[in-house]
Amino acid sequence: MTNGPGPTVRRRQLGKELRRLRESAGKTINEAALWVGIKPPTVSKIENGRQAIRPTNVRLLLQLYGIGAPEADTLIRLAGEANQRGWWASYGDTVPDWFRTFVGLESDASEINGYDSELVPGQLQTAEYAEAVILAARPSATQAELTQRVTFRRERQERLVGHTPPRLHFVLSEAVLRRPVGTTEAFTRQLDYLVEMSRLPHIDLQVLPFSTGPHAAMGQTFRVMRFPGDEAGLDFAYLENDRGALYLERPADVQAYQTIFNQLAAAALTSGETRTFVARVSPETGERE
Repeated sequence: MTNGPGPTVRRRQLGKELRRLRESAGKTINEAALWVGIKPPTVSKIENGRQAIRPTNVRLLLQLYGIGAPEADTLIRLAGEANQRGWWASYGDTVPDWFRTFVGLESDASEINGYDSELVPGQLQTAEYAEAVILAARPSATQAELTQRVTFRRERQERLVGHTPPRLHFVLSEAVLRRPVGTTEAFTRQLDYLVEMSRLPHIDLQVLPFSTGPHAAMGQTFRVMRFPGDEAGLDFAYLENDRGALYLERPADVQAYQTIFNQLAAAALTSGETRTFVARVSPETGERE
């Protein structure tokens, strides 16, 4: 977690407040769009924190909603902060539009809970493992593209192990450890890295063995993001596929995925048992069943 919220958190805070003020004023999205001179879908994106808004347009909306100083001044200032460029902007198309919101929020989170059914979480991948995953999805990628994508992942990881990092708690399907990615040596180093990272005080890593049987998250990969203090209302569940992502922000949806995660964590091996299990399935240091 950083010292102060980044632009993505600011944008979501602003959007949530603008939606609340619009609804309190009894105005529709179409009325807001017409007043400012933008399209209704743009208003929806702004209120959902998916798109920035110029401070001048914030002022216009607040006029429509009957909001004056000092609240208006605070929100206009918030709009300016929300328009700052995120660190990921320098990577251009390396970061898809649908993923930028997640990247912008994860280092501001206080807690990230996640289940992975296929691959090691991006936050815990070695460079070699990441390269192999990227090449599998993009076999025609140039060396320059590959280098940029791996560099992005490394910088993303560094921001999650800073002075006040978020608490990371991952449950991995046993399949993640059984599927070799890259060379035998590279995969062994990835498993060793998992054990190393699991010893950090802010990281909990658990394996859900095949012997557990069926469970509520079969075939899924998801994250539940939690935020501190006044930002707690920004909590969300995140589901990703190769074409985009789904952000679930309704408290009932967030709680549903948190409940599933809690069930998985309760059924999974403990952190200590997980380290022993990882060593046992390592292709070089252990016996593969």
